[in-house]
Amino acid sequence: MSGYRRSIHLNLHIHRDPAAMAERCAHIFAEQCEQAINERGTCSIALSGGVTPIPFFHLLARDDWGKHLPWEKINIYWVDERCVGPDHQDSNYGLVRRELLAHVAATHYYRMKGESDPVLAAQAYEQKLYTEFALSEGEIPRFDFIMLGMGEDGHTGSIFAGSPALVEKKRLVIDQYVPERAADRLTLTLPVLNNARCCVFMVTGAEKHNVLSKALDLLAEPTMPAQMVRPTFGDLVWIVDEAAATGVERN
Repeated sequence: MSGYRRSIHLNLHIHRDPAAMAERCAHIFAEQCEQAINERGTCSIALSGGVTPIPFFHLLARDDWGKHLPWEKINIYWVDERCVGPDHQDSNYGLVRRELLAHVAATHYYRMKGESDPVLAAQAYEQKLYTEFALSEGEIPRFDFIMLGMGEDGHTGSIFAGSPALVEKKRLVIDQYVPERAADRLTLTLPVLNNARCCVFMVTGAEKHNVLSKALDLLAEPTMPAQMVRPTFGDLVWIVDEAAATGVERN
């Protein structure tokens, strides 16, 4: 049906601490992988950096998880990247490599080259997506699982308020200078995020409570980047701790 858009179904999971959040995310990830591999033979995911997902990475790296996941059939990409080298402490790829990839049998992963010229790096990653997903001109990759975070200002990935990525409709990956960080960033665009089969936000901390409440209001006109992640034909999942949900830190 032309112009059809299904109703947005939001799944909210509130957990006591980051360890419980990681368990929930790991189960969702494993379910998405199983379904994707059963239906299409491979699973394509995009990961984010930051502190919040580290317990999730550590969980997947454990023998009871890592040895039972079909890493040889999982294709790993990145949501965004800082324009630094892969060994830099701020590299999102470097974080995932240290906390996860170095401990599992993953062999199919495709990093954004933050050390390259940002314009060329964005173009190269976009071409990589076209190639690996076998896309025709104008098509958008459909990830099986995208993991996202949210900043206190409501940004997600490297899409900030006022970012060119907010209005980008055709590009899959863009480079941009982020004044708030005084740095260049690479990021997937909203059309890519919103074409995913499953987008999972992980959010912790009482300082995120107000912005989280706003992000979860699907009836409000979206004004923050995180609010604009609304998968067209996929699931939207928020996994948050009690502090973010209530605005009160545990003693």
